[in-house]
Amino acid sequence: MNTLSLALRFARRDLRGGVKGLRIVLACLALGVAAITAVGTLRAGVEAGIAADGARILGGEVEIASQQGPLPQEAIDWVTTQRARLSRVTTMRAMAVAPDGERTLVELKAVDDAYPLFGELVLDPPGQLAPGEAAVERVVLDRLGLAPGAVIRIGEARLTLRGTIATEPDKVARPAIFGPRVMIGMADLATTGLLQPGSLVSFEYRLALPEGADRRAFAEALRAAFPQNGWRIRTADAAAPSVNRFVDRAAFFLTLASLTALLVGGIGVATGVRAWLDQRARTIATLRCLGASARVIFVTYLMQVLALAVLGIAIGLVAGFGLTTVAATVLADSLPVPPRLGFYPAVLGLASLYGLLTALAFALWPLGRAMEIPGAALFRDTLQPAGVRPRLTLVAGTVAAGLALAVLIIGTAENRAFAAYFVGGAVATLVVFRLGAVALMAAARRFRTVRRPSLRLGLANLHRPGAPTPLILVSLGIGLTTLAAVALIEGNLRRQIGDQLPAAAPNFYFIDIQSDQVAAFDRVAAAQPSVSEVQHVPSMRARIVALNGVPVEQVQTTPETAWALRGDRGLTYAARPPEGTRIVRGAWWPADYSGPPLVSFDQTLARGWGVGIGDTITVNVLGRDIPLRIANLRDIEWRGLGLNFVLVASPGLLSAAPHTHIATVRSGTAEEGAVLRAISEAFPNVSGIRVRDALEQVAELLGKIGTALTATASLTLAAGALVLAGAVAAGQRRRVRDAVVLKVVGATRAQIRRAFLVEFGLLGATAGVIAAGIGTAAAWGVVRFVMGADWVFLPWTLAVTVLACTALTLAFGYVGTALALRVRPAPLLRNE
Repeated sequence: MNTLSLALRFARRDLRGGVKGLRIVLACLALGVAAITAVGTLRAGVEAGIAADGARILGGEVEIASQQGPLPQEAIDWVTTQRARLSRVTTMRAMAVAPDGERTLVELKAVDDAYPLFGELVLDPPGQLAPGEAAVERVVLDRLGLAPGAVIRIGEARLTLRGTIATEPDKVARPAIFGPRVMIGMADLATTGLLQPGSLVSFEYRLALPEGADRRAFAEALRAAFPQNGWRIRTADAAAPSVNRFVDRAAFFLTLASLTALLVGGIGVATGVRAWLDQRARTIATLRCLGASARVIFVTYLMQVLALAVLGIAIGLVAGFGLTTVAATVLADSLPVPPRLGFYPAVLGLASLYGLLTALAFALWPLGRAMEIPGAALFRDTLQPAGVRPRLTLVAGTVAAGLALAVLIIGTAENRAFAAYFVGGAVATLVVFRLGAVALMAAARRFRTVRRPSLRLGLANLHRPGAPTPLILVSLGIGLTTLAAVALIEGNLRRQIGDQLPAAAPNFYFIDIQSDQVAAFDRVAAAQPSVSEVQHVPSMRARIVALNGVPVEQVQTTPETAWALRGDRGLTYAARPPEGTRIVRGAWWPADYSGPPLVSFDQTLARGWGVGIGDTITVNVLGRDIPLRIANLRDIEWRGLGLNFVLVASPGLLSAAPHTHIATVRSGTAEEGAVLRAISEAFPNVSGIRVRDALEQVAELLGKIGTALTATASLTLAAGALVLAGAVAAGQRRRVRDAVVLKVVGATRAQIRRAFLVEFGLLGATAGVIAAGIGTAAAWGVVRFVMGADWVFLPWTLAVTVLACTALTLAFGYVGTALALRVRPAPLLRNE
């Protein structure tokens, strides 16, 4: 009978006795795989929902957007000759004013009679939007204290509140960011007086193509017919690219947190397999003594481990799908679209592969160890573990499985560089915790002469042969490291937004100030008693279309700087360097410069785009391409929220183009309402953005992201708790024997309990301290180098980490000790 068939028979018979010893393996693999499956399925479901409803989300099969003015009539005529149906939408920011003078910033959206081409606009109460009416989001009514039927003023127009917007079909592609939505008819937009030269307005044209028309071919034909126009043309296939990018990045970080849980679960696999093999020691010894080869032993138990791994992975896949359903319900208000939950083979296959590689990477070593121990040694192994190592082939197999897992993590990551750092950090963390265990055991050996019996016993338990010290430190520490890092990162970001930024930031931004209103604006603002500073600069919109003559679609940039090539950018001009400018390369142009257009550019973007002094950035302003030669590079301090622009051009050509001004105003916080009222009453076309409101929205978003990351990171701690429980259970037999012997020689229950609590208390405290240190280093690196923010040490967060770790370890140790103390000595002594 060959090795495989014999091993299969042995494995099948052995599994008939149940899988009690491998339950920890099942639980650890199921937990990690479930987390990965849930994140992947939710991501795939959201992206499938966006792809399936692309036309509804975008508002059309093709959209043409321009922030530099309406489309010329010849473009409209070209579209209609292609037999496409057209809907016009215009969006901008405005101030909504109640009859009592209360006001709020809103995102104004004017729609024509054809809106929406896809989907349905649902109002409450039901009906159509008539001329002279406005529909608003519920929050507008709450802020202004109004009800349907009331009259509000937007610009110079007075509109009756028709009701609230229950469903806005294209909201995902055009979300209301700085304020709630107000929707009016296109005919009413002209009466508001808000359409001024240079105003920040987006003109959008949504198209429904003839049946059978190819969207991409239509878009390419449109670009060819109207080149160098500065429009953004996109199809329903890419209806919400920014949403897709956000979903991808959020899923990437959540997946890394899930992988951490799976890696900790891998330690549980190693622990469970070793404990299970210890239980099978007599069976293995008997088989070896009867002539079974090491190969048969290895294959027999490898089959059982793989069978249990497959079962654990299957449980994880099912549980992960259930978690996805729960998450989709809980996060219904936060997700951009309802996810299309279903069977996604790629997601399930990837999660299964992660689980299988983890099982192999952590199970081969204990299996190989059992394979190498001779039968007689196995009978002694429960008292004195044999110091043998697996064969080189199995060591190589373990390394290969680990490398395959690392390659899979990096190869499937949205940000491969960050994933590589994650893999390196995970390995380094394992090494640090292992070294911490060695140091703790060495320190415990130095206190063998301690007089107090319970303390001496507790310290001896840390370094005795077969002590679980390394296992407990690694399993519990990695989970707490992840939680500590997430908490420190979130705490630093909240501090940046909640504490530091408001102190340095202005109270208001005011946009759409016409050139002939600047002097009057300064007078009105300065007349307010609480206003301490007013600054303003010219502002226009420009789209970067080429770098050194190469179209931006063909430019290779770093991922963190690619955002600036998408959409329109703010552009200003100045004869002298703005206050606080820090030039790092090149020099500013003379105040009376009148030559070809120059530009001062952000050094971070220049580095990411591979451009420098003397290179050319071509921008499209009002449909005209203008080459700007880089004269200097600046280090821009964005966190002050002042008037900073990526592009600051020289005066001359641009100063003659239609544009508006943007201003910042600093005032007392208590008088913000009075300042906003005075300025918006004097200038109905000017919109005021309260910085505090914007920061609160950002803080709310960060809170949601932090909650998701913390919840996922908690799975890592849960996996660590499982491993800790497995380690306690694996050593329970030894703990019972020790307790019985100690009671026989006269030790009291209190002394034995204190000895075990000393052991687990030191383990928890050591793991907590190391986790706090590594978590701090990881959070510092992410905050400083990934997010580019200032780092602040948060001691209370780390104190909570250390205390939680100690308490958790003590809890598990106390349970194990209590169970050991309940065992009566007589039956055990008779059996021995």
